[in-house]
Amino acid sequence: MPKPIPAPSTTQSQPSTPAKVAVLFTSPESVVEDIGRVMEMAGYSEAIPVGPNVNLKINISWHHYYPACSTTPWQLDGVIGKLLADGYPRETLVACQNGTVVVDPYVGAERNKIDPVVAKHGLDYSYLNEPQVEWVRIEPKAKLHALNDVYPDGVHVPKKFFGESIIHLPTVKTHVFTTMTGAMKNAFGGLLNNRRHWTHSVIHETLVDLLAIQKEIHSGVFAVMDGTIAGDGPGPRCMKPHIKNVLLASKDQVAIDSISAKLMGFDPMSLKFIRMAHEDGLGCGDPGEIEIVGEEIKNVNWHFEGKKDTFASRGQKMIYHGGLKPLEHLLLRTPLVPWSYLASRFYHDGLWYPLIGKRRVAEIMKTDWGRLFQSY
Repeated sequence: MPKPIPAPSTTQSQPSTPAKVAVLFTSPESVVEDIGRVMEMAGYSEAIPVGPNVNLKINISWHHYYPACSTTPWQLDGVIGKLLADGYPRETLVACQNGTVVVDPYVGAERNKIDPVVAKHGLDYSYLNEPQVEWVRIEPKAKLHALNDVYPDGVHVPKKFFGESIIHLPTVKTHVFTTMTGAMKNAFGGLLNNRRHWTHSVIHETLVDLLAIQKEIHSGVFAVMDGTIAGDGPGPRCMKPHIKNVLLASKDQVAIDSISAKLMGFDPMSLKFIRMAHEDGLGCGDPGEIEIVGEEIKNVNWHFEGKKDTFASRGQKMIYHGGLKPLEHLLLRTPLVPWSYLASRFYHDGLWYPLIGKRRVAEIMKTDWGRLFQSY
């Protein structure tokens, strides 16, 4: 087995300043410029140095376009435009994402209008799938909660990430396993390969481990979160979209997830991954200790439910936490595993999307946000 690569000695130190999250209300007419504004308000240049590559970590949660599900074209457009305007060399900016066993990243980039934005700005596009990108075993300095147990052969990450910065581009939405998903979970699709579904039974611990690893390997970490259309329900796919016209940005991944959760109506510190990351000193999860710059959101509560399940997610939870738990290894780590993602594809692509999803997409397409999406 190859010798693991030790974590770099340039581990990011914890900031002495209070956690800060920028929040800005926006509109389809101003959103691209507003993304630059919210990045500036959150002090992104303090987190992302000029020089090292800046990986723009796109989130493609479905190869179909579905509102609130994946990184929006205006989100990526605004971030790239701001970086270029502020003197970040074009050749250092890299759009990146990888697929899962149930999501085709190439089709997803096309249908979510990511491809034309990347082409517009002349950026490189890196698909983080093996064997296109080399993945190496890492030996983190941090004590991990779960990943060493999940992966007996060690934790592997893309070699290209060492010494490079990352800007996460999540959306504001709920999730069947973590109640909500945001900046911390966006690393799930970049730092773990196609065996990442092995971690679903310990997903909260995994997200905390991944944030600790990010702080060791990246030269900077930042997040720009799109809540122009937010999703409530059994995310990341089968949600009901709600137009909320909000943008968030922060260099504290825990804090931005906390404020996003609070907007949706959840108690951030009741969410295990936020509480654990806060207790480990990886960021601030207590909204009372986070400085909000921009809009006044103290009384905002969207009353999202977020705990609903689909037929597919109920089956998954039976494997990870319920009566089928003794069969988890057999069903998900042996040659039998294709059954699970074929079942997911059949349910989501074959049933839910044509019967329910398409109608909801059509309704959004009648709005100004839908027209903006189509303009790309």
